Amino acid sequence: MIKQTDGIHHITAIVGDPQENVDFYAGILGLRMVKKTVNFDDPGTYHLYFGDESGSPGSIITFFPWPAAYKGQVGSGQVGTTTYVVPEHSMAFWERRLDKFNIDYEKTSRFGEDYMKFQDPHGLQLELVERKEGKMNRWSFGGVPSDKAVKGFGGAVLLSANPTKTMELLEHVMGLQKVGEEGDYIRFKAVSDIGNLIDVRKTVLPTGKMGVGVVHHIAWRASDSTDHKDWRLHIGNHGYVVTPFKDRQYFDAIYFREDGGVLFEVATDPPGFANDETKETMGSKLMLPPWLEKKREHMEKTLLPAVTRVLEEDKS
Repeated sequence: MIKQTDGIHHITAIVGDPQENVDFYAGILGLRMVKKTVNFDDPGTYHLYFGDESGSPGSIITFFPWPAAYKGQVGSGQVGTTTYVVPEHSMAFWERRLDKFNIDYEKTSRFGEDYMKFQDPHGLQLELVERKEGKMNRWSFGGVPSDKAVKGFGGAVLLSANPTKTMELLEHVMGLQKVGEEGDYIRFKAVSDIGNLIDVRKTVLPTGKMGVGVVHHIAWRASDSTDHKDWRLHIGNHGYVVTPFKDRQYFDAIYFREDGGVLFEVATDPPGFANDETKETMGSKLMLPPWLEKKREHMEKTLLPAVTRVLEEDKS
Protein backbone atom coordinates (compact mmCIF):
# COMPACT_ATOMS: atom_id res chain seq x y z
CA MET A 1 0.00 0.00 0.00
CA ILE A 2 1.36 3.46 -0.98
CA LYS A 3 1.70 5.86 1.94
CA GLN A 4 0.19 9.27 1.14
CA THR A 5 0.29 12.57 2.98
CA ASP A 6 -2.90 14.64 2.75
CA GLY A 7 -0.79 17.63 1.69
CA ILE A 8 0.81 20.69 3.26
CA HIS A 9 0.35 21.09 7.03
CA HIS A 10 2.15 24.44 7.36
CA ILE A 11 4.91 26.56 5.87
CA THR A 12 7.39 28.45 8.06
CA ALA A 13 9.39 31.50 6.97
CA ILE A 14 11.83 34.06 8.37
CA VAL A 15 10.73 37.70 8.33
CA GLY A 16 11.70 41.04 9.86
CA ASP A 17 9.73 43.35 12.16
CA PRO A 18 6.91 41.42 13.90
CA GLN A 19 4.33 44.24 13.74
CA GLU A 20 4.90 44.61 9.98
CA ASN A 21 4.40 40.85 9.74
CA VAL A 22 1.09 40.96 11.66
CA ASP A 23 -0.15 44.00 9.73
CA PHE A 24 0.44 42.26 6.40
CA TYR A 25 -0.94 38.77 7.07
CA ALA A 26 -3.80 39.78 9.39
CA GLY A 27 -4.39 43.40 8.38
CA ILE A 28 -4.05 43.08 4.59
CA LEU A 29 -4.53 39.38 3.74
CA GLY A 30 -7.17 39.01 6.44
CA LEU A 31 -5.81 35.81 7.97
CA ARG A 32 -6.43 35.07 11.62
CA MET A 33 -3.44 35.11 13.97
CA VAL A 34 -4.24 31.78 15.61
CA LYS A 35 -1.25 31.67 17.92
CA LYS A 36 1.25 34.14 19.37
CA THR A 37 4.03 32.27 21.09
CA VAL A 38 7.83 32.14 21.05
CA ASN A 39 10.34 30.08 19.16
CA PHE A 40 10.82 27.12 21.51
CA ASP A 41 14.43 26.74 20.29
CA ASP A 42 15.11 30.49 20.59
CA PRO A 43 12.62 31.84 23.17
CA GLY A 44 13.81 35.44 22.83
CA THR A 45 11.88 35.74 19.56
CA TYR A 46 8.29 35.21 18.52
CA HIS A 47 6.76 32.31 16.64
CA LEU A 48 3.59 33.70 15.03
CA TYR A 49 0.95 31.51 13.33
CA PHE A 50 -1.71 32.68 10.85
CA GLY A 51 -4.47 30.62 9.23
CA ASP A 52 -8.20 30.25 8.72
CA GLU A 53 -10.74 30.73 11.52
CA SER A 54 -9.66 27.54 13.34
CA GLY A 55 -6.04 27.23 12.19
CA SER A 56 -6.80 24.24 10.00
CA PRO A 57 -3.92 22.16 8.61
CA GLY A 58 -3.30 23.38 5.09
CA SER A 59 -3.97 27.02 6.00
CA ILE A 60 -1.18 27.74 8.48
CA ILE A 61 1.78 29.96 7.74
CA THR A 62 4.18 30.54 10.61
CA PHE A 63 6.93 33.08 11.08
CA PHE A 64 10.13 33.66 12.98
CA PRO A 65 10.33 37.49 13.03
CA TRP A 66 14.03 38.43 13.33
CA PRO A 67 14.27 42.22 12.76
CA ALA A 68 18.08 42.28 12.94
CA ALA A 69 18.67 39.27 10.67
CA TYR A 70 20.33 39.49 7.29
CA LYS A 71 18.24 39.48 4.13
CA GLY A 72 17.94 36.01 2.61
CA GLN A 73 18.21 34.99 -1.02
CA VAL A 74 15.57 32.83 -2.67
CA GLY A 75 17.16 29.98 -4.61
CA SER A 76 17.61 26.26 -4.92
CA GLY A 77 17.04 24.18 -1.80
CA GLN A 78 14.02 26.25 -0.78
CA VAL A 79 10.31 26.75 -1.23
CA GLY A 80 10.34 29.52 -3.84
CA THR A 81 6.71 30.63 -3.81
CA THR A 82 3.84 30.04 -1.41
CA THR A 83 0.43 29.86 -3.09
CA TYR A 84 -2.83 30.90 -1.43
CA VAL A 85 -6.30 29.91 -2.64
CA VAL A 86 -9.10 32.48 -2.70
CA PRO A 87 -12.77 31.81 -3.57
CA GLU A 88 -13.93 31.73 -7.17
CA HIS A 89 -14.74 35.16 -8.66
CA SER A 90 -12.82 37.01 -5.89
CA MET A 91 -9.65 37.92 -7.80
CA ALA A 92 -10.98 41.37 -8.75
CA PHE A 93 -11.48 42.08 -5.04
CA TRP A 94 -7.90 41.07 -4.31
CA GLU A 95 -6.57 43.22 -7.17
CA ARG A 96 -8.37 46.23 -5.68
CA ARG A 97 -7.10 45.33 -2.21
CA LEU A 98 -3.46 45.09 -3.25
CA ASP A 99 -3.85 48.38 -5.16
CA LYS A 100 -5.32 49.95 -2.02
CA PHE A 101 -2.19 49.09 -0.07
CA ASN A 102 0.19 49.97 -2.95
CA ILE A 103 1.43 46.41 -3.29
CA ASP A 104 2.89 45.67 -6.72
CA TYR A 105 1.71 42.46 -8.34
CA GLU A 106 2.16 40.56 -11.57
CA LYS A 107 -0.40 38.41 -13.37
CA THR A 108 0.82 35.05 -14.67
CA SER A 109 -0.67 31.70 -15.65
CA ARG A 110 0.37 28.10 -15.05
CA PHE A 111 -1.40 24.82 -15.80
CA GLY A 112 -4.46 26.68 -17.04
CA GLU A 113 -4.84 28.81 -13.90
CA ASP A 114 -4.38 32.56 -13.48
CA TYR A 115 -2.11 33.73 -10.64
CA MET A 116 -1.42 37.08 -9.03
CA LYS A 117 2.19 37.21 -7.77
CA PHE A 118 3.48 39.65 -5.15
CA GLN A 119 5.77 39.90 -2.14
CA ASP A 120 5.16 40.52 1.53
CA PRO A 121 7.00 43.50 3.14
CA HIS A 122 10.05 41.33 3.88
CA GLY A 123 10.38 39.80 0.41
CA LEU A 124 8.57 36.48 0.83
CA GLN A 125 7.21 35.43 -2.57
CA LEU A 126 3.45 34.82 -2.58
CA GLU A 127 0.70 34.26 -5.12
CA LEU A 128 -3.09 34.05 -5.17
CA VAL A 129 -5.16 31.69 -7.30
CA GLU A 130 -8.94 31.16 -7.49
CA ARG A 131 -10.21 27.62 -6.93
CA LYS A 132 -13.57 26.05 -6.17
CA GLU A 133 -12.11 23.31 -4.01
CA GLY A 134 -11.36 23.89 -0.34
CA LYS A 135 -13.86 24.91 2.34
CA MET A 136 -14.70 28.57 2.75
CA ASN A 137 -12.91 30.46 5.52
CA ARG A 138 -15.49 31.99 7.87
CA TRP A 139 -12.98 34.48 9.30
CA SER A 140 -13.57 38.13 8.48
CA PHE A 141 -11.17 40.89 9.50
CA GLY A 142 -10.53 44.50 8.54
CA GLY A 143 -11.46 44.98 4.92
CA VAL A 144 -11.64 41.27 4.03
CA PRO A 145 -15.17 39.77 4.20
CA SER A 146 -15.54 36.04 4.75
CA ASP A 147 -16.85 35.42 1.21
CA LYS A 148 -13.54 36.76 -0.18
CA ALA A 149 -11.26 35.38 2.55
CA VAL A 150 -8.19 33.30 1.82
CA LYS A 151 -9.14 29.62 2.18
CA GLY A 152 -5.64 28.30 2.81
CA PHE A 153 -2.69 27.13 0.77
CA GLY A 154 -3.11 26.26 -2.87
CA GLY A 155 0.33 24.72 -2.77
CA ALA A 156 3.93 25.76 -3.29
CA VAL A 157 6.68 25.98 -5.86
CA LEU A 158 9.79 24.03 -4.89
CA LEU A 159 13.22 25.17 -6.10
CA SER A 160 15.29 22.04 -5.87
CA ALA A 161 19.03 21.61 -6.29
CA ASN A 162 18.23 18.14 -7.62
CA PRO A 163 14.76 18.20 -9.19
CA THR A 164 14.90 14.55 -10.26
CA LYS A 165 15.50 13.34 -6.70
CA THR A 166 12.94 15.76 -5.24
CA MET A 167 10.28 14.56 -7.66
CA GLU A 168 11.09 10.92 -6.88
CA LEU A 169 10.62 11.71 -3.19
CA LEU A 170 7.31 13.50 -3.72
CA GLU A 171 5.91 10.67 -5.81
CA HIS A 172 7.36 7.53 -4.24
CA VAL A 173 7.83 8.51 -0.58
CA MET A 174 5.30 11.28 0.18
CA GLY A 175 2.67 9.69 -2.07
CA LEU A 176 1.82 12.64 -4.33
CA GLN A 177 0.67 11.97 -7.89
CA LYS A 178 2.33 13.54 -10.93
CA VAL A 179 -0.50 15.31 -12.76
CA GLY A 180 1.11 17.56 -15.36
CA GLU A 181 4.14 19.14 -17.01
CA GLU A 182 4.23 22.62 -18.54
CA GLY A 183 7.29 24.64 -19.53
CA ASP A 184 9.72 24.70 -16.63
CA TYR A 185 7.33 23.12 -14.12
CA ILE A 186 6.17 19.64 -13.19
CA ARG A 187 3.02 19.46 -11.04
CA PHE A 188 2.24 16.98 -8.27
CA LYS A 189 -1.02 16.59 -6.36
CA ALA A 190 -1.77 15.38 -2.84
CA VAL A 191 -5.09 13.89 -1.79
CA SER A 192 -6.49 16.82 0.25
CA ASP A 193 -8.57 19.60 -1.30
CA ILE A 194 -6.33 22.32 0.18
CA GLY A 195 -2.54 22.69 0.24
CA ASN A 196 -2.42 19.99 -2.37
CA LEU A 197 -0.57 21.14 -5.51
CA ILE A 198 3.23 21.21 -5.63
CA ASP A 199 5.05 22.57 -8.68
CA VAL A 200 8.71 21.61 -9.00
CA ARG A 201 10.82 23.91 -11.16
CA LYS A 202 13.11 21.92 -13.48
CA THR A 203 15.74 24.65 -13.81
CA VAL A 204 18.27 24.59 -10.98
CA LEU A 205 18.82 28.10 -9.62
CA PRO A 206 21.81 29.35 -7.60
CA THR A 207 21.72 28.08 -4.04
CA GLY A 208 19.39 30.02 -1.78
CA LYS A 209 20.59 31.80 1.34
CA MET A 210 18.66 31.57 4.60
CA GLY A 211 17.54 34.90 6.05
CA VAL A 212 14.69 37.41 6.06
CA GLY A 213 12.21 36.87 3.25
CA VAL A 214 12.71 33.16 2.60
CA VAL A 215 10.89 29.99 3.63
CA HIS A 216 12.62 27.97 6.35
CA HIS A 217 10.74 24.69 5.82
CA ILE A 218 7.57 23.10 4.47
CA ALA A 219 5.60 20.67 6.64
CA TRP A 220 3.44 17.77 5.48
CA ARG A 221 0.42 16.32 7.23
CA ALA A 222 0.23 13.20 9.41
CA SER A 223 -3.25 12.29 10.63
CA ASP A 224 -2.30 11.35 14.21
CA SER A 225 0.57 10.10 16.37
CA THR A 226 0.33 6.55 15.03
CA ASP A 227 0.52 7.81 11.45
CA HIS A 228 3.40 10.07 12.51
CA LYS A 229 5.40 7.13 13.82
CA ASP A 230 4.71 5.29 10.55
CA TRP A 231 5.98 8.29 8.57
CA ARG A 232 9.25 8.39 10.53
CA LEU A 233 9.83 4.70 9.84
CA HIS A 234 8.73 5.01 6.21
CA ILE A 235 11.00 7.98 5.45
CA GLY A 236 13.94 6.42 7.27
CA ASN A 237 13.49 3.19 5.31
CA HIS A 238 13.99 5.24 2.11
CA GLY A 239 17.43 6.37 3.30
CA TYR A 240 16.67 9.81 4.75
CA VAL A 241 18.05 10.88 8.14
CA VAL A 242 15.02 11.84 10.25
CA THR A 243 15.16 13.74 13.55
CA PRO A 244 13.67 12.43 16.80
CA PHE A 245 10.07 13.47 17.55
CA LYS A 246 9.69 17.12 18.66
CA ASP A 247 6.76 18.37 20.79
CA ARG A 248 5.67 21.69 19.24
CA GLN A 249 2.70 22.07 21.62
CA TYR A 250 0.16 22.31 18.75
CA PHE A 251 1.52 19.38 16.74
CA ASP A 252 4.35 16.87 16.91
CA ALA A 253 7.12 17.17 14.36
CA ILE A 254 9.92 15.30 12.66
CA TYR A 255 12.35 16.84 10.16
CA PHE A 256 14.56 15.68 7.32
CA ARG A 257 16.36 17.38 4.43
CA GLU A 258 15.53 15.96 1.02
CA ASP A 259 18.19 15.46 -1.67
CA GLY A 260 17.29 18.73 -3.42
CA GLY A 261 18.14 20.67 -0.24
CA VAL A 262 14.60 21.61 0.91
CA LEU A 263 13.97 21.09 4.63
CA PHE A 264 10.87 18.92 5.04
CA GLU A 265 8.84 18.44 8.22
CA VAL A 266 6.04 15.98 8.92
CA ALA A 267 3.56 17.35 11.50
CA THR A 268 0.50 15.83 13.15
CA ASP A 269 -2.93 17.41 12.59
CA PRO A 270 -3.80 17.14 16.32
CA PRO A 271 -3.92 18.57 18.91
CA GLY A 272 -4.26 21.91 17.06
CA PHE A 273 -4.26 25.52 18.17
CA ALA A 274 -7.10 25.28 20.70
CA ASN A 275 -4.75 23.10 22.74
CA ASP A 276 -4.00 25.82 25.30
CA GLU A 277 -6.71 28.45 24.71
CA THR A 278 -10.26 28.46 23.39
CA LYS A 279 -11.16 28.67 19.70
CA GLU A 280 -12.74 32.07 20.39
CA THR A 281 -9.63 33.59 22.01
CA MET A 282 -6.86 31.95 19.94
CA GLY A 283 -4.09 34.40 19.12
CA SER A 284 -5.23 37.15 21.48
CA LYS A 285 -2.35 36.88 23.98
CA LEU A 286 1.16 35.50 24.31
CA MET A 287 1.03 31.78 24.98
CA LEU A 288 4.03 30.01 26.47
CA PRO A 289 4.79 26.33 27.05
CA PRO A 290 4.87 25.34 30.75
CA TRP A 291 8.68 25.31 30.90
CA LEU A 292 8.85 29.00 29.88
CA GLU A 293 6.05 30.42 32.10
CA LYS A 294 8.57 31.47 34.77
CA LYS A 295 10.12 33.83 32.19
CA ARG A 296 6.80 35.38 31.06
CA GLU A 297 7.24 38.77 32.75
CA HIS A 298 10.68 39.26 31.21
CA MET A 299 9.51 38.10 27.77
CA GLU A 300 6.46 40.37 27.74
CA LYS A 301 8.71 43.34 28.55
CA THR A 302 11.36 42.61 25.94
CA LEU A 303 9.46 41.25 22.93
CA LEU A 304 8.58 43.83 20.29
CA PRO A 305 4.89 44.69 19.65
CA ALA A 306 2.93 42.17 17.55
CA VAL A 307 -0.73 43.16 17.76
CA THR A 308 -3.58 42.38 15.39
CA ARG A 309 -5.17 45.67 14.36
CA VAL A 310 -7.42 47.11 11.66
CA LEU A 311 -5.22 49.21 9.39
CA GLU A 312 -5.90 52.92 8.75
CA GLU A 313 -6.70 52.24 5.06
CA ASP A 314 -9.63 50.04 6.16
CA LYS A 315 -11.06 52.60 8.60
CA SER A 316 -12.06 55.14 5.99
